[in-house]
This record gives sequence, C-alpha cells and structure tokens, in this order.
Amino acid sequence: MLLSIEGANLSSVNEFIFLGLTDEPKLYVILFVLFLIIYAITLTGNIGITILINIDPTLQTPMYFFLSNLSCVDLCYSSAITPKMLAGLISNAKSISFNECAVQLFCFSLCGTSECLLLAAMAYDRYVAICNPLLYPVLINQRTCKWLVSAAYCGSALNAVVQTTLTFNLSFCRSNVINHFFCDMPPLLKLSCTDTYSNELVIFIISFSFGIGSCSIILISYAFIISTILSIKSEEGRKKSFSTCASHIAVVSLFYGTIFSMYLRPNSSNSVMQDKVTSIFYTVVNPMLNPLIYSLRNQDVKRALKKLAKNK
Repeated sequence: MLLSIEGANLSSVNEFIFLGLTDEPKLYVILFVLFLIIYAITLTGNIGITILINIDPTLQTPMYFFLSNLSCVDLCYSSAITPKMLAGLISNAKSISFNECAVQLFCFSLCGTSECLLLAAMAYDRYVAICNPLLYPVLINQRTCKWLVSAAYCGSALNAVVQTTLTFNLSFCRSNVINHFFCDMPPLLKLSCTDTYSNELVIFIISFSFGIGSCSIILISYAFIISTILSIKSEEGRKKSFSTCASHIAVVSLFYGTIFSMYLRPNSSNSVMQDKVTSIFYTVVNPMLNPLIYSLRNQDVKRALKKLAKNK
C-alpha cells in the first residue's frame, strides 16, 4: 500500500526480510548444525537446572531461586531468536511479519533487561551472604526474593513495552530488508523514513538507566565482597567464600563483556558483521554457557546431580 507523506510516495511495510548471518550458501548447513546443537544444549541445560532446583530440597535457597529464574529467562531469550534463525538457514523462511517482528523485539528486550536485573539481584544476595551473614536470613527471605524477582520482571516489561512501542510507531518506507538475523532496534531504526532522534533518546535513557543501574549494583556489591574476603585470615575461609561467587562472576563477565564490546566500541566499516557476531554470543551462546558454568563450578549443583543420578 502507498502512503502520501509531504508529497512523497512511501510504501508501508507488512513484513521484513532478514539478510541473516552470511550470504555464503555453503555455510548454511554447517551453521544450522552448529546452532541446532547449541540450542539443544541450551534447552537441556536450562530446563534441567530449573527442574533440579525445584525438586532438590538442598537447593531451596534464595541463591538458587534466583538461578532458576535466570535459567527461565535464558531459555526464553534463546527461544525468541534461535528457532527463526535456524529456519532461515535451511529454508527460504527469511521473512517475518510486522507483528511477529514486534513480538520478537519485545521478547528480546524483556529477556535482556530481566537478565541484567536478575544478575544484579544475585550480586546483592552474595553481598549479604558474605558481608552480613548474621542478617542474611532476615534481609534475604522468601518475601524479599519474590519482591526482587517481581520488580525485575515488571521493570523489564516496562522497558520492553516502551522500546517496542516507540520503534514500531515509526514509518518504515526505505526498505524492508534487515541486515541482521533477528529484529533488533539499531537495524530497524535504520529503515525508518521519519526522524528517530526522540525515539533513540528515550530508548537510550531507559536502557542506560537499567543497564548502568544493574551494573553499578553488581560492581558495588563485589567491591564490598572482595574487601570482606581479603580480610578473612584463613586461606580456606577465603577460598570457600570466593567459591560461592565464582559462577556468578563468570556469568556476569560473559554477559556484560559481550554487551560492552558491542555498544562501547567505535563504529567501523566492519561494524555490521561485528554486531552480528557479538549478538550471537549474548543471544545464543551465553544462554547455553550459563547452566554449564553453574553445573561445573558449583558444588551444590554437582552434588544434587550426583544424588539424582544415584536415585535413578
């Protein structure tokens, strides 16, 4: 359908076309098999962690309550992106409808923000456990945990609604070809034929507030945690305290490392390809690695897995 805006003939967009990860057909099968394996491990790992935490009495603690929610978010995070990407690699299903694209962006924003806020809540949990162990049962009780998780989801939903609404209220008339493998805001804003300054400003302020806020909580928490651990005289005590944070530190480093490498690097002629590679890490690879990190580095989880295997 054609729309007339200030004398210019503009085409409305009913669907978008993904250019995908590569334009080399020879790589399609290899990439499909690789990402299918990654997605299968992601499903198995995150579903397995969630079930294990809910059925094992020894894992009914605040730390694992947050971890089970993180696994659910990772599962949704990957599922919002990977199936569509896999379909595009083995078929001609490279298109996505306007409404489906909006839903995908909403889910992506919701899960990404939820992960930031849940990692911050987990950092606060570790801070109280190590720095104020006597007050831990009072400060981090069941009610507090539910409140923190609910606040994380509500804040994430607000961010996702604002980002999706502002993005899809724009007019897309230049092209319907997205140079990406999913509906992300930067490539969508490039397709708009209207001024996006106000949209980008609001989106930046909200995203910056959530991102910097959660990152600040994590950094401040670990500043106190490290200070407390270093003050422990016993070497065994220091190792034990640090081991309770090791998995969380690894997950935080992976998540924020990929995010910062994407948004804090200078633009270049290769930025589009670099964006795609970086996006693969935080949307597809990280959700697979998170349950593996917590399984391999966490003694409680390993004991629960051994106990479950023995009972079976």
